[in-house]
This record gives sequence, structure tokens and C-alpha cells, in this order.
Amino acid sequence: MNPFYTIYRDFKACFERDPAARTLLGFLEVIFLYSGFHALLIHRFSHFLYCLKIPFIPRLMSQLARFLTGIEIHPGAKIGPGFFIDHGMGVVIGETTETGENVTLYQGVTLGGTGIQRGKRHPTLGNNVVIGAGAKVLGNICLGNYVKVGAGSVVIHSVPDQCTVVGVPAEIVRKEGKKVSEIDLDHGDLPDPLKALKNRVRSLQKEIETVEEQVKTFHQGKKDHPSS
Repeated sequence: MNPFYTIYRDFKACFERDPAARTLLGFLEVIFLYSGFHALLIHRFSHFLYCLKIPFIPRLMSQLARFLTGIEIHPGAKIGPGFFIDHGMGVVIGETTETGENVTLYQGVTLGGTGIQRGKRHPTLGNNVVIGAGAKVLGNICLGNYVKVGAGSVVIHSVPDQCTVVGVPAEIVRKEGKKVSEIDLDHGDLPDPLKALKNRVRSLQKEIETVEEQVKTFHQGKKDHPSS
């Protein structure tokens, strides 16, 4: 794919997915003020040099980008077009990470590895994936197309297409069979598995209380009518 077209897609994504950029001066704001775009722009060039097997310079560029933006992207990471990092402080993307098109990350996201093994050790993301603030996706796992990861979640297992996962460790809480027609950026309004668990515990407690009351009534009846 043409690298300039890829950068154009990244630039366009800022306007599509950030309401703050939709102003009269949005064009200039993205160019001069969007750290996520700056980090990604530097990564596009460092990744090009990395693929040419040029030593030292790609890593130097990535560390410079980290110093300037607070976002660390290893030059070996393969990032598809239309990538968007919102705010971005604390985002870390590992060396063997691969992403599809139109992926969105919020601040504090980690696409990391587990252990010290070599080879493919970082996640692979499909198209139109949204990862909420502070979420961690760890290991050589795959997130399918249109997957949403709730804020603060820790994902350590692969997730199929069109699923929403939340929790530590993350579990699937929503799966839609219908095709998603657009990128859904609402990563805050997600089901709460802890709340569902609490409701289930309350329900079980009520059932136990009912059984205990029935047993108590039975024994009381035996005392009142010993001959029965």
C-alpha cells in the first residue's frame, strides 16, 4: 500500500473519530497538537527503515517519539491504515504486534507480550477494533474484526469477531450476530460482569432463604403434631 495514502488514512481517522478535531482549525490542530498522530507518523518512517534492516536508527526514532509524545511504538510493529490513538499517553505497542485497518486505541493501552520468548509474542488485531483506556492485550493472541475491549480490561485469550470483552481477565459479555455497519467508539457504556454476578448471588441468597423457611416450617409442624 502507498505509504502516503496510509498516512492520509491516519490523518483522516483523527477527524472521523475525535469530535474535538471537527472545528475550523481542526486541520492545524491535528498537524501540530495531536501526539497520537505525531507518534504514528514517526512510526511509519521508523518501520520503513526497520524493514530495510537499518540498525539503531529505527529504535532511536521510536524512543524520540516516546520522549515527545509519551507513546511507545516499536518500529517492528505492523500497523494498518486508519489507525487512531486518542490522547495516547502511556500507550505501548510491542515489536510483533499486527493490526488491521481502522483500529482505535485510547490512553494507557498496552499491546504487549508475556514472558521472554522470541518470535511472535504480541497480539494481532483485526479491522475496526476499539480498545478502551487502560486496557491490556497480552501475548500472541488474536482479536477479530469489530471487537471492543472495555476500559481497564486485561485480555489474555483470543476473541472472535464482533464481540465485546470486559474484566480481569477479560470475558466475552456481548456478541452480535449482525454485521456492524460502523465503528462504535463508545467504550465506556459496557456491561458490568461484576454487577451481574452480584445480582446472581442475591438471587441465590433469596432461594436459600426460601428453602430455609420451608424447612423451618416443616420442623415446626412436626413439633406441633408429633403423632403425624
